[in-house]
Formats: sequence, structure tokens, C-alpha cells
Amino acid sequence: MPGPSVIVVGAGVGGLSAAVDLARAGCAVTVLERADAPGGKMRRIPVGAGGAGGAGGGGSGDNAAPVDAGPTVFTMRWIFDALFRDAGARIEEHLTLTPADILARHAWREGGRLDLFADVERSIQAIAAFAGPAEAEGYRAFCRRSADVFATLKQSFIADQKPSPAGLVRRVGVGNLDALWRTAPGKTLWGVLGEHFKDPRLRQLFGRYATYCGSAPLWAPATLMLVAHVEQDGVWTVDGGMHQVARALQGLGESFGARYRFGSHVAELLVEGGRVAGVRLADGERLSADAVVFNGDASALGAGLLGAAARAAAKPTPRRARSLSAVTWCVKAKTAGFPLLYHNVFFAEDYPREFQAIFRDRAVTEAPTVYVCAQDRPTREGVEAAAKVGQGERLLLLVNAPADGDLGPWEAAHLADLRARTWDLLAACGLEVETLPGAEVATTPHGFESLFPGTGGALYGAANHGAMATFARPGAKTRIRGLYLAGGSVHPGPGVPMAAMSGRLAAAKLLGDR
Repeated sequence: MPGPSVIVVGAGVGGLSAAVDLARAGCAVTVLERADAPGGKMRRIPVGAGGAGGAGGGGSGDNAAPVDAGPTVFTMRWIFDALFRDAGARIEEHLTLTPADILARHAWREGGRLDLFADVERSIQAIAAFAGPAEAEGYRAFCRRSADVFATLKQSFIADQKPSPAGLVRRVGVGNLDALWRTAPGKTLWGVLGEHFKDPRLRQLFGRYATYCGSAPLWAPATLMLVAHVEQDGVWTVDGGMHQVARALQGLGESFGARYRFGSHVAELLVEGGRVAGVRLADGERLSADAVVFNGDASALGAGLLGAAARAAAKPTPRRARSLSAVTWCVKAKTAGFPLLYHNVFFAEDYPREFQAIFRDRAVTEAPTVYVCAQDRPTREGVEAAAKVGQGERLLLLVNAPADGDLGPWEAAHLADLRARTWDLLAACGLEVETLPGAEVATTPHGFESLFPGTGGALYGAANHGAMATFARPGAKTRIRGLYLAGGSVHPGPGVPMAAMSGRLAAAKLLGDR
């Protein structure tokens, strides 16, 4: 007896992961993706001499090179190891992963440079030299605390279908309530960091973990301190770039018979009698299905962008509840003056002001924090990619911005001003970036809204602000029978591994309901 037919809308990491689990369970899986390649936000942009810019386009020509324009960090490998293992494969057969010795290099406009290492003791020594022994001991305690939080929430929250406060207590166990209390419910990440660090630069550095889920450390829950343990547990670079993760998941799904159709724009989810019946493509083609997994931002459903009947599946995210958007520049450039590693972060001084500007004033602060991913750099310190640097290296530069992309495109002068301020911040930290002619592609919140409609450019769903925000994300199952959700806007949250987990949870729920 053939298994049910399932359409997966969107070939992001969540949809790709769901497709693997569903196909190996015997479902007839078809993945529909509007773009011409898998990955969703895990996209690549070619930049090079003579190239043209755009929200999703890039340069072309003899010197064009693909730049990872989305996620650049591969963590929580255990999620992917389990996905491949359950499919009878090994991740090493599909991806070449190199562990990072140095997690990231950090620099400040007013002076100072600090590397965080995969080895906690090396980081403790670096922090002691940077900010003194008391701060180093604060970091040691912070590491213990973050590991404890992660251990408490790994299975009880991250791998749970749809946690609630009461359900979390049940899963942790009444006898372990002290462990749940140690997750600091009701406290903010910013407040907890103040308990461990007096040096404002360290509070900045670790407060940045809130931005990994598109939130501000000032209002994000203290549980996000677990990101520190996630990074210490391992950060890897992917040979060929992060896009190879999407390609590997596609290949794994194809090995079980899943079909992938790119350039297929789903315009409507078909609902009959309160149950999903399939989809209608933008060109009018209708495809029937027993079930649908929607791997897009859930707010697009609530906004009616996939048809009026699908509105019941989710609520649109209010503008002021949206997570961060960004302005990114994918460039090929000559650099000088600063020893870049693969991951680099450049700070100004007033970190709280940056998030007050974004979430309250709906603006980018005067001197924003700049993340630079130098994609031709090795992860080991002291080794220069000299040949590539001489010809210009591939960089992704990112600053946080408000998710107001649905209000319209940015004026050219506004973007040029932000670019100048961004480059000035880098120069003040010692990094000179000279973009090669025709080798720069900028994407603004409006560009991200065009790529991911209904989001306003928000890259992480709703912001994780307040004690209950953690539980507010939709789960896999919707009010519409046969319609399931996956992706970074639903539980357990944004980020490459979390999106993969969401896809697995959606597949498990679908199969359980069948």
C-alpha cells in the first residue's frame, strides 16, 4: 500500500529535513521551491567584476565567485548526525566538516581584541589577559552555567513537539525543579551577563548571542546563555560553504525517492472541508496531496499570502514583535590592517543603544556592530590565504536592522550613508576594506521581504523577548488538518540546526497523525 502523498513547500533546512524523514518513511514527497536552488536563507550570491546587484542576484563574469549570503555557522552537529544516521548514512559521506580552533575574533572601536577558542581553558587565559583574572573566573562560571541550562533544555524543550510552561515542568521532572530554576526564568540575558562580567566589552560579546535568534539581549530570556555551550560543543566550517548542507540534504532525500521542483512558486494552499488538499502554483498548476508541510515564515499564512483559507493556520507577526532584519554586503575585496579569521565581530561602545534604535526607533544606530565572515580565510590563526587575498577575498558583512522591509525600498542615499558608517567602524577597529569594481551586492530589509514575503525582512520569525516568548512560537501542527509547519519561525526557533529540528518534528507529527 503506497504511503501518503506529501508536498513540502519551501526547500529551506526545515523543509529539506522533513522531506528526508517523510521519504524514508514511505511517503511520496514532492518539495516545491520558488528559488532555483535549495537552502532558503542559506543562499549564495555570485559577486565579481561587472556584476549587478539586487535582493537575490549577484555578479557575473570571469571573476565572479559565490559568497554565502545567509547563515555561516554550523553548530549542534548532533542534530544532523542523528538525521543522517536515522537515514542509514553518515554525515561524513556527504559533507566535509572542519572543527574551528578559534570560534571568533572580536575587536572594539575604542581598542582591544579578543579571540574565543573552542578550548575553554584557552578562552579563560585570553580573557584573563584581555580583562583580568576576575573576568576570566566570571567566564568560567558562565560556561558551567550555560552547560547546565543546555543539559536541562536539550530534550525537555529543543526536541519537544510544542513545549508549554507546565509541560516543561513535567518533562524536566518535579524532582529536578532546581535545574529548571537555574535556567533563570524571568531574567534577561543582559541581566544574567551582568552577574558574571563587569567589563562592558564582555557583556557585549556574550550579549550578541541573543541576535542569533533575532532578538535584543536587553529583553531576551536568560536561557539564551545556552548558546555559549552550543559553541563550545563545536563550531565547524563546511567545505564548499554552507550551501553544501542544503545540497547534502537534498541528495539524502532523493536517495529515498523525494522529488524536488525548483522555480515552483506556490501561490495558494488548497483547503477543502477544513483539511489541506494540495497547492496551486503561480502558473495555475494544481497539485493534490494528503498533507502539506509549509517551510516558510508562519506569518505569511496569517497574512493571507497563501490564500484566505490558510489564514487559520497561524497569526501574522505584528511589526513591533518581529525579529531583527539586516543589511548585508556580499563583496570581493582587498583587505588590510586587521588579521581576519573566518568569523569576526567589530563593536562600538553603546550596545544597548543599538537595540533601542532598532526595536524602539526603527532605525540603525550611528555605529552598528558589524559581523564579517571572511570566507577564504582558514580557521587556524597565523595562516594567511595569501594568494586569494592578493586578488580580493570573499566577504559577507552584516549589520542588524529593523524588520520594516514591507514599508518600501531604501533610498540609495540612505543605504550609502549606512555603508559609509559601517566601513568607518571597521576602519576605526583597524580593518580597511577596498571592494573590487563591480564586486559588491547589498541586500536591505526590503530585499529580504522580497525574498521572504510577509516578514518585513525579519530573518528569525518573531523576536524572542519576554519570559513567555519562548513558548509563543507555533508548533508543527496547525488548526488545518493535514497542514504542518517547519522552519525558523516555529518551534524550536531560528538557526540552521533548530530549523532542521523543526523539520524533523513536523515529519514526526505528520506520521504520528497518519
